[in-house]
Amino acid sequence: MRSRTGVEAFIEPRTTVTETTVLLVAHDGEWTRRRIESPEVARRFAHKLSLPIYDVRLLGYPQRMRDFNERRKRRPA
Repeated sequence: MRSRTGVEAFIEPRTTVTETTVLLVAHDGEWTRRRIESPEVARRFAHKLSLPIYDVRLLGYPQRMRDFNERRKRRPA
C-alpha cells in the first residue's frame, strides 16, 4: 500500500559491514538509503511522515526499484 506521497520505507537490517538503514523508494522506483539508529527509529520516522514501512527481510525489494536500477544501467553515459 503506497502512501499519498508515493514513497514507501523499507528497513534493512544491520550487517557486519553496514549499520541499520532505511531505504526510501518512490513511486517510480527511484530510491535513497540512509543509516538510521535502529529499526524502531525507522518505524517512528515512517509513521511520523505517514509512510508505509516494511521489513526488507520479509518482503524483499520492490520490483519498481529493481526496474529503476535496470533502466539506469541501460542509460547512455
